[in-house]
This record gives sequence, C-alpha cells and structure tokens, in this order.
Amino acid sequence: MRDGVAALALGLVVGITAGPARRAAAMEPGTMIDQGNVDQVKDQLPPEIYNHFKKGEYANKLIDFPNSRWSWDDGFAEAMKWNAEHLVLDEHKSPIDKDTGKRPDYIRGLPFPDIREDDPEAGYKALWNLDYAYYTGGNSHNLTLLNWVSRSGVDRASVQDVFFLYYDGQPKQYSPPKNPQNLLFQFLAVSVTPNDLQGTAALGYRFKDPTKRDLSWAYVPALRRVRAISPANRSDGFLGSDQSQDDGFFFDGKPEDFNWKIVGHKDGLRFVDADSVAGNSQRKALPGGGWRSIFSNNDRTIGYMVKDWKGVPWAPAAAGLAKRKFWVLEGVPKDRYYLYGKLELWIDDQTWQGAWNRKFSWRGELLNVYEVTGYATAPFNEHERWWGATFALQLSENIKADRATASGMNGPGADPPNDRRIPLDPDFFDYQTLNRFGK
Repeated sequence: MRDGVAALALGLVVGITAGPARRAAAMEPGTMIDQGNVDQVKDQLPPEIYNHFKKGEYANKLIDFPNSRWSWDDGFAEAMKWNAEHLVLDEHKSPIDKDTGKRPDYIRGLPFPDIREDDPEAGYKALWNLDYAYYTGGNSHNLTLLNWVSRSGVDRASVQDVFFLYYDGQPKQYSPPKNPQNLLFQFLAVSVTPNDLQGTAALGYRFKDPTKRDLSWAYVPALRRVRAISPANRSDGFLGSDQSQDDGFFFDGKPEDFNWKIVGHKDGLRFVDADSVAGNSQRKALPGGGWRSIFSNNDRTIGYMVKDWKGVPWAPAAAGLAKRKFWVLEGVPKDRYYLYGKLELWIDDQTWQGAWNRKFSWRGELLNVYEVTGYATAPFNEHERWWGATFALQLSENIKADRATASGMNGPGADPPNDRRIPLDPDFFDYQTLNRFGK
C-alpha cells in the first residue's frame, strides 16, 4: 500500500515556503483551480497532479475545510489519552502496552496521538494512526465499480462486492466477541461482473502478531480451486488493473512489513467531498444493524460521467480542493519482491485521512499515484460519527502507461450498499468455502 532519487524525493516533501502559502491563502474559497491559476498553488500539489491542472486535464474548486468539521466518536478522546500514557512500539514496530509488554486485547482511538517530527519512530506511529482512524469506521460492505480508464474513456468495467470485518479499532460492540486467531481484520472481494470474472474471489486475513504475515487466497472459477498467494502479491494490480489490495482505503499494507520515516510536515492541497464538508451527506439506519451512505453525487464522481467534460476521463470531477496540513511518510518494503521500492504517503495530521500515495520503482522512478477523497464527519447517532460521503472515488493512476483505475463509485441497483458498522459473521470469511462464490 530508492537511492538515486534521494535528492528528488527530499525536494518533493520539503515544507511550503511562506510565499506560496500566502498566495494560496489569497485565493478565496469557490475559486476554480485550473490551468490559468494553478501556478499559485504549485508547491502544494504533487508534481504529477500539478501537471494535470496545468494541462487543463483537472479543474476543481477551492473550498474551506476547517478542523471544526471533524469530530470522533464519544469516548475516542478518553481512549487516546490512555493510549498516549501506555502505548509504545516493540522491536517489530507494533503497538504494545509498556507496562505489560504485550499488545492490548483491544485498541480504540489513535494509538499515538502525539507525533513528533524528531522521534525516529514517528513514521511507524503515524501509519498506525492512519490505520486506526480508518478502522474506527467499522465493518463494511460495498458494491462498487472497478473501472479501467484510458484517455478514450472506460476500457473495461467490473462490479466488486467487498466486505471487511474488523477485530480492533471500531467501537467494541461491532467486533466479534471472540478472536481465537488473533486477527486484526478479514477481507473478501467477489467479482460480480463481467461474465469472464464472475465468481472470482480474493480473501485476506491480517493478524495482530507482527511476525505473522498476511494470509491471502484467490478463487478462479475456471480453475475450480482455491489457491494461496504470497503477501507480496498484494502490491500487484488487482484483476489486472492498476489498483492493488495494498491500496485499499489509502494504504492497506501491514505496517511492520516496511521501514517507515517522517520526511516532512507541510501544508498542501487534497481532494475532498465539498458537500460532505458543507454537511449535506445522507445516511440511513439498516434494519439488521449499521448504516448506509446515500451517494447523492455519484453520477458526477469522475470525468467520464460528466457531459461535455473537457479534462481527462479519470479526473475527479465532483471533488473540491482543500488546504490541509500533512505528515509526509516514506516507506521502504522489507520484501524485495514487492512491486514498488518506495512509497510516499501524504496523511492529514488532524483527520488522519490519506490524500496522495505516490509509488516509486526500486530505481526511484514514479510509477503510480493513488488519489483518494477526504471527508468531514457526520453522525450515525448521538454518540457515534464518522465520514459522511456524497460520493466515493479511489483513483490509481499509472504514470508511464497514461491510464487509471477508478473504484468507489456505486455498483448497480437503486440502493447499492455503502454500509458501515454492520454485523458480519467471521464464518463468512472461511477460505475453505471460498468456491461457493463460483458460477
């Protein structure tokens, strides 16, 4: 979810100078950032994203996203206070209670709320915060498009039925009462369409044990068998797309499988859901438990959906641009068979939502950038709250091939699932019955 370009990498993550920051501040919310004015915010965007704007391929309105539009569940602050007093990293860079020397049975809140740039372990701690800020959203079920997009439009389209079950991070009542395998989460994705992919399934287990690598399986109906696959394959393109399992919500690799460090703390711009920030998101309670988001802006999520769109077909058309402050992390995989040799992650230092995941080859060449959308929070009920979304878009852009893979948009049907904090049975994720999804 690295030597020859050290100077280049450093140049990409240094802090924004006072001049560009002042120029960005002078641009009023509602201003359309496009090729005519993007030079004023050039230093607040990754170079490849700036190039899209400069060429007229992206155009997005600047919006204000104050920290006041973000809040956690009740009890989250108390959990973070306990974490700050008790949690440290062990020799594997996994969170443990300093008093017991063991990982707590359950962690709520950000594990490491006090990130310091001079802390040599800050990169690992920031990544754990990213993960647990996402896990708190809870068990999920999404029926989503996964589309291969070129400059001519959608080349190939699929529908994926995706489930996640979390054993940590979310309010405890939503997690399974027992965890005999010491799991962190389980994942299942099943291809619904097209016909040649129907029934293809991917299943994954992640363990809390830092020394135990992910277990992953694939089922291909044509072969009629379940096959175990290497954790390194999580970096490969999913179903031949440019999006991988380690992309996930932003970066979904196992933290202990990488060497992490902080390389910057800077102001920058990111894509956000403007209607979410304005408080216009909608969700409904589900009869069996949990909540479903209603994507009111789904039909204009991405460029190819918009009539007379002038930019690239994969442009994030519905998104706004908001100025936020980011921790910038650099990660190097320990497994030399991992597809990428270096990752650069931009993570919001307040919401802990990722923005830009830049992936480089082992020789330091930029290969892929993962562009995701940020959200404000909205209530589930009077005590619980999380991201409130009016659309979803995760965009993996293949820089060299000049194409992208887009996911997150609604799957078919009048009321497709975009569900959170739902009840899920651990038996649903049994690898021995994975072939039940076959044709």
